[in-house]
Amino acid sequence: MLLNAKPLISCVIPFWNEGSRLYAVLDEVSKTKNIFEVICVDDASYENNSDEIRKHYPNFKLLRLKKNYGKSGAILEGLKIVKGNLILLLDADIRNLNHNEIEKAIKIVQQNPDVDMLILRRIKAPLFVKLTRGDVLASGERIVKLNYLMNVLKNSTKGWELESKINLFMFNNNKKVYWFPHSGINTHWKWGIKADFKYHKKKIADIYSIGFTNLLKLFLFFGKEEVKYQKI
Repeated sequence: MLLNAKPLISCVIPFWNEGSRLYAVLDEVSKTKNIFEVICVDDASYENNSDEIRKHYPNFKLLRLKKNYGKSGAILEGLKIVKGNLILLLDADIRNLNHNEIEKAIKIVQQNPDVDMLILRRIKAPLFVKLTRGDVLASGERIVKLNYLMNVLKNSTKGWELESKINLFMFNNNKKVYWFPHSGINTHWKWGIKADFKYHKKKIADIYSIGFTNLLKLFLFFGKEEVKYQKI
């Protein structure tokens, strides 16, 4: 990389049977400037989105995994081929994504190399989510330095543990973490009652895998500071 060149942004989007929700996300990503590459990781979906992705988003890279690794494992597979040193993570089921907000977040981290992670805070999350600070702590939309993300993912991180573990890593190592508002809304119910309850049960278990004490520390002290966007 040339001296003083802007850091490259690689966007990694893991997905599993997201249907039209995925395309809504990809549409916004395709409009976003300053993303060097987009890597879609199909975590062994039984829906085959390959042809649609290649047809409508020919510049995006697609990995179709042969077995289901879970969210963390799918992201790790995507990181194996990235070229950027900053990773933009996006959930494939996020609604109301706005490319202008993503562009602002990207500019913030490109202009401030001391930022280790920028969390895109879900400002339109339900009240309960905000009260538990899930709009920050559990947000799947964030920009992270590649080396820190790889460190966490290689250290026995599986399923939906990523957000909790990367938060804890940043907190324990005194890394600079800020949040920036975005309008994305999570999709909680999508596959039917039985499948959705199983999904949420596993997700909660993964979030609590770091232990209640660590979760409490994160709730009280982590990710409290908003970073302001300054147009240059």
